[in-house]
Order: sequence, then C-alpha cells, then structure tokens
Amino acid sequence: DTVIADNTCSIFFAEEQSGFLAGYAAVKEGYRKLGFFGALAVPAVVRFGYGFVDGAEYAAKELGLEAGSIEMKYTYTGAFGNSPDFQAKAAAWYQSGTECIFGCGGPDNVFAACEASIGVDTDMSQITETCLTSAMKMLTPAVYGAIKAYYNDTFPGGTSETLTINEDAVGLPMESSRFKNFTQADYDAIVEVLKADKDGVTSGIRRDVDADGNTVTIEDVAATLQYVTVQADPVGSAVAFPCRVYQLGGSFYGQLCDRAAAHHEGVSWHRRE
Repeated sequence: DTVIADNTCSIFFAEEQSGFLAGYAAVKEGYRKLGFFGALAVPAVVRFGYGFVDGAEYAAKELGLEAGSIEMKYTYTGAFGNSPDFQAKAAAWYQSGTECIFGCGGPDNVFAACEASIGVDTDMSQITETCLTSAMKMLTPAVYGAIKAYYNDTFPGGTSETLTINEDAVGLPMESSRFKNFTQADYDAIVEVLKADKDGVTSGIRRDVDADGNTVTIEDVAATLQYVTVQADPVGSAVAFPCRVYQLGGSFYGQLCDRAAAHHEGVSWHRRE
C-alpha cells in the first residue's frame, strides 16, 4: 500500500471530465467520425478515452441525432512517444474517413496524420494548426497552489486529492481552440452541467474502474451506448506500472510514473527534510 508522508501532497486529475469535454465539443463542432488514439492503457489514458466516448454520446443525445450516428475508432498503441508505425495507423484512419482524432499519449502521431486533432494534458495549439483543441489538466495552478500552501504553512501533507472541473482543474483552452461552430457559450453551458452534476452526467462518466474497484473495459462502455458505435482494437484494460522519484530542483520533488513522466498520471509534491 502507498503511504503518503506528512511532507507529501499527492495530486491527481479527473481526466475523464477533460476527455468528456473534448468528445462533447467535437460532436457539437460537427464531427461524426471520431477516433481515440491512446498510448499505454494506463489509468489516466483510459480515463481520457472513456470520457471522450461518453462526451460524444452526450452531445449526440443533446443534438437529437439518430442512434449509431457517431462512429468511434478506439485503440491503444502500447507505448508512449512517436513512431512511423503509429503515424501510419492514424493516417490510415483519416484516409478511411475518420474526421477528428484525439491523440492521448504521443499526440504528434495524430498531428502528423490528419487535419483535425485533439491534444492532451497541455494546450498544444502552438504545435500544429491541425490541433482543434486540447483536453487539459491545469497543471500550473495545481503546482502553484501546493507550493503556495507550503509557504503559507497550510501545506496539506499526508493527503491525496483529485482535482476536478469544480476546481477548474480540467478543461479545454477555448481562447486558442480552432472551433468554428462550438462557441464559448456552448462550453460554459456544458461546464455548468458538469459542475452541478445535472441529471448525474458527471458521476456517470466512466473511469478505468467502477465504484467497487472492478476494471471497466472499452467493451463495457460500448455496450451501453446508443449514439456512438465503437470499433475497438482488442486491447481494453488498464495496466499497472512502477513509479520512480525524480528530483525537480530546490526543496521540492515530483513523483512521476515511469514511462509516463511527461503525462502526469500523478504529481506528488513534498518538502525535503
């Protein structure tokens, strides 16, 4: 079992909510053939993916689309980073009709392959003009808040928290997004729905595990959908992986997951004694 020391604060993010907003926005923008291009099926990537699917489903329902009107290709490549093989797969999706692809864990593979893509974790709009928007974790305010709490003697040591839409800790960068149809008013409205958990929308977004801790597969998610038809590669469960501790400089450290350090599955900040 993981023990969180008194000089440690563990911070996680509700990736499924950020993914939901991306899927919702893509359908509201007018896309009907989507793709989720994940890396390793680690919990954060899985949560992004399931949220993306659920967001597309919710938008299609709001729009009154016909059942099965949204097509969703879904895959995990099995590795983070860029690869000619991964780019070729994303390009094949695009050439076969997929209109917009969410690149989650190695988004450059998608950026190089299609004309409408979705980035992950940070605002990737400056990387390529094909980036429609990004499913973000607001890392800067989260880290700043932990450091500020330390200097204010209010550091929440020994605790772990998951930051959500209610803390404005996940979302889309609307100012830099390249939407033509999905407006700021549309975004503000769906954010309010999520913050209020209206009709159980937020609590109903699927995660890598259910309330009892059982693994949820993409097949489980797909079986409940009415408007989204999922075509998934035969890889569907999250896998565990070890963590290492990296010094970030000064008196603070960051605990970043091995092979996923750049993807912020969890960030723990603590003071060195």
